[in-house]
Amino acid sequence: MDWTRQIDSYCERLDASYWAEPVNAVTNLAFIVAALIMWRRSDGDRLAQLLCIVLFAIGVGSYLFHTHAQTWAAIADVTPILLYILIYIYAMNRVGWGLSLWPALGLTALFFPYAWLTVPLFQRVPGIGSSAGYAPVALLILIYAALLRHRAPDLARGLAIGAGVLIASITFRSLDLPLCGQIPLGTHFMWHLLNALMLGWMIEVYLRAALGKARAGG
Repeated sequence: MDWTRQIDSYCERLDASYWAEPVNAVTNLAFIVAALIMWRRSDGDRLAQLLCIVLFAIGVGSYLFHTHAQTWAAIADVTPILLYILIYIYAMNRVGWGLSLWPALGLTALFFPYAWLTVPLFQRVPGIGSSAGYAPVALLILIYAALLRHRAPDLARGLAIGAGVLIASITFRSLDLPLCGQIPLGTHFMWHLLNALMLGWMIEVYLRAALGKARAGG
C-alpha cells in the first residue's frame, strides 16, 4: 500500500497543497465543538465519554485527510467513524434492548455482515457515489427506531431525528462533485456541519435513554 498516495476526491481541492481545502478542513472544528459540549453533558457516563473521545478523533482525522489528502490520512479519517458506529450500536443494545455485555457485543458484531450485504445495494443507487458506505448506517438507525417505537418511544423518536439529519448530510456529501460546476466550493463542508450536529445529538439521545433507564431501575 502506498501510504503517501495523493487523493483528490472533493470539489474544493484543486491541487495537492496543504490548504487546498480550507473550508473542508476548518469545518471539522464542528466535530471538536460537539465533542466538548457533549463531554460536559456526559455526567460521568463512561459510554458517553467514550463516544465523545471518538467524536473528537473524527474531527482530527477528517482534518488530517482534508489537509494532507493521502492514504494514511484517509485511514485516520474513516477509522474513528467506524469505531463510533460500533460503540453506538453497542450502547443502543444496552439501553434500548437491555442486553447484557456479551449479547450486546454479539449483536454489534452483526454490523459487519450487514454492511457487507447493504453497501453493494446502495452502490446501485444513482448519484450516491462513495456515500454508499454511509447510507446503510442511516438505514440501520431507522430500523432500530422502528423496532424500539413501542418499547422506548422517546428513544425511537430521537434515533429517527438523528437518521433524518444523517440522510440530509449524506445528500450534501453526494452532491459535492455533481454540483461542482455550479458551486465551486462544493457541498462537502455541509457533510461536516450536519454530521457533527447528528453525532452530538446521538450522544444526547443515548444519555437521555441511559438516564431514563437508571431512574426506572432506581
